[in-house]
Amino acid sequence: MSNQIKRAVDICLDFARNVGSQPCLLCGAVSRSGLLCPGCLADLPALPEPRCPQCALPTPNGETCGACLRRPPAFTHSVTVYRYAQPVDSLVHALKYRGELAVARFFAERLAERIGDTPRPDLIIPMPLHPNRLRERGFNQAALIAGHLGRLLNLTPRVSACRRVRDTPPQVDLPLDARRKNLRAAFACDIDLAGRTVALLDDVMTTGTSLDELAQVARRAGAVEIHAWTLARAIRN
Repeated sequence: MSNQIKRAVDICLDFARNVGSQPCLLCGAVSRSGLLCPGCLADLPALPEPRCPQCALPTPNGETCGACLRRPPAFTHSVTVYRYAQPVDSLVHALKYRGELAVARFFAERLAERIGDTPRPDLIIPMPLHPNRLRERGFNQAALIAGHLGRLLNLTPRVSACRRVRDTPPQVDLPLDARRKNLRAAFACDIDLAGRTVALLDDVMTTGTSLDELAQVARRAGAVEIHAWTLARAIRN
């Protein structure tokens, strides 16, 4: 076989091997398994178990943590997948700030795997963005994840069920008490949730303050059971 023919065969074989492949979003290597290559997928940090059933922070025996005993959040149960650390935070930033919308489906698939066959809520409500933030970003990442997750779980997300009525400053650099004050009266619910079980969906739970505030609004609208569904949970050092 001449070198030219061998080179042509090698090119054809490489093309065949790479059909359906894409660059891994994190490392750039060829991935034939979706958004991430197997190595980067394996590097995503699992959230330690056992966990507090309400806020998902690790606890010695899976009991309710001291913080939830002292001040129970308005949501009754949490489902989350990863610890919020590298490289999960890079994926969150890729979705929110670089518009890598495929990450939303990836997150929804991971959440669906974790939720499994557990009892379904009546509806999913994504964390709302204030209209100013929505215009600035162009999309609500929680609503995108909820749309994919709804299709996977055969549930209908209610994107407009709750609104963010105050354009609050970012929570990231605020202490816990300031976070609660910052979000006071920040949300409103526009539908009757009487007797219903709802899942509130966000990308990351940091302190749980935003989800707690939204859950309080949902409870005042009549929700009897409220779950908090997130892709990642921050763990305080």
